[in-house]
Amino acid sequence: MSNRLRLALDLADAALAERLTALLAEVPGLDLVPFGSQADAVVVRPHAAGPAEPDLPLTARELEVLALLAEGASNKEVARRLGISVHTAKFHVGSLLDKLDAVGRTDAVAQAARMGVIHL
Repeated sequence: MSNRLRLALDLADAALAERLTALLAEVPGLDLVPFGSQADAVVVRPHAAGPAEPDLPLTARELEVLALLAEGASNKEVARRLGISVHTAKFHVGSLLDKLDAVGRTDAVAQAARMGVIHL
């Protein structure tokens, strides 16, 4: 087992990524690996100050549904807790999947967390 730490950077600010890469390249026991490859830790860009990305406008209801998805709620549970029909819950989940370009509910939560839309 290696004592080296594999670190990936996922930063929107290229200048910041470049500076960090230069600084971290000299740290003993640390290997910088490309984002998306197997890493022990990932440094991500700072979370957005608002509840959503400017180019990713989520409605207040979609944010509520997203929070319930993060808890693992089913469509039926989302509907019950929000006082909406299951059909409407499915519609909101589908809208979230489209807006977050996600392949499923778990991926939607992961994408939203990476974007700073929700905090887990």
